[in-house]
Amino acid sequence: MQVYVELAVLENFCMDFFLLYAAKAAVKNRASLKRLALASVLGAAFAVVIPVLGLGAVWAAAVKILSGIAICLVAGKFVNFKSFLKFTGAFLGFTAVLGGALIGIFSLAGLDYAEGQGYLVSSVPIGIPLFCALFVILGAKLLAKRLKKTSGKEVICRIYVGQSAAEIRGFFDSGNKVYSRGAPVNVVPAEIAEKLVGEKRITEEVKIHTVTGSKTLKVFTADKLEICSGEKTETIRGVKFGVSPQRISLAVLHCDLLEELNV
Repeated sequence: MQVYVELAVLENFCMDFFLLYAAKAAVKNRASLKRLALASVLGAAFAVVIPVLGLGAVWAAAVKILSGIAICLVAGKFVNFKSFLKFTGAFLGFTAVLGGALIGIFSLAGLDYAEGQGYLVSSVPIGIPLFCALFVILGAKLLAKRLKKTSGKEVICRIYVGQSAAEIRGFFDSGNKVYSRGAPVNVVPAEIAEKLVGEKRITEEVKIHTVTGSKTLKVFTADKLEICSGEKTETIRGVKFGVSPQRISLAVLHCDLLEELNV
């Protein structure tokens, strides 16, 4: 029995890690693999403790959902409550899909499957559920690519700093991974920054890494950003912008902004 429990703990750790990674890929969360691993350890601990509590089916299900929420709080990095809901919804959704798929596979195969209120004790090799989890990850990556394609359209950006304002066309780029003090950084041409604040007055900087090496990006904070897409205009306040060291004609918007918009 001890061997089964040890395998169940390992299995739950791996399953939670794969499912968290799938959620991270689907919603493009910037959580590190270390955070995912730490949350997976917490998930494995919950898997061992919940059966010991001897709860009824309804209470056990409720505790499992709450534990899933706690796992997501540890795993993800969130800019707002909406991003937390997206990550948690993806994790719980993938968990439900994978659980249903495994039960269906076991039933069709006529295998002896037993679920012990939180951890799996069965004669099924650990590779089978992990193999299914990999399919969940592949599906999440395909979903993320599809979202990436729909987020690449051009929009009109109106940037306001004090009494100054500038308008420029821009697009959301999933390749923009620049952050300054935890906030996403959008990139604009130098002439736009000069018009808004005067590049020489910018004191904040962040290092970026490109194929040609490391560079320093000057960063300023705009009072607000208006994004116009078709007939819809939405506003975000306190948005960071970096000054492009190269000549560009469009604003390169960070995909984290999509979490606050419906463009």
